[in-house]
Amino acid sequence: MAPSTVFLEPDNLLTPKEKNKLRKPVVEKMRRDRINSSIEQLKLLLEKEFQRHQPNSKLEKADILEMTVSYLKQQSQLQMKRSFYKSSQFDFREGYSRCLQEAFHFLSLHKVRTETQTKLLSHFQK
Repeated sequence: MAPSTVFLEPDNLLTPKEKNKLRKPVVEKMRRDRINSSIEQLKLLLEKEFQRHQPNSKLEKADILEMTVSYLKQQSQLQMKRSFYKSSQFDFREGYSRCLQEAFHFLSLHKVRTETQTKLLSHFQK
């Protein structure tokens, strides 16, 4: 076996504190790039919304973030209203169904069917 040589890399000559000093700007730049990329994605996703509020204006990052928060709040409120409306519709239908069942049960207890009972049953079946 041939003898191997060990190469000293410049990193091996640095202390951990010095490595951190060199690494910090790189890590910070990567963090800023991620933030900027995400803000740009928000801008593209909500482009139509931004055009509606501020057409033909250059948006700052803070503007994009504020408008995004505002838009998400609006959407959340709309979602809550829709779910309440759907819940109300469901409650109404359930109540109507229950009332209809009770009415049929009540009318079926009486053997003699009057014209009014027949009309009422016909109306309910519609």
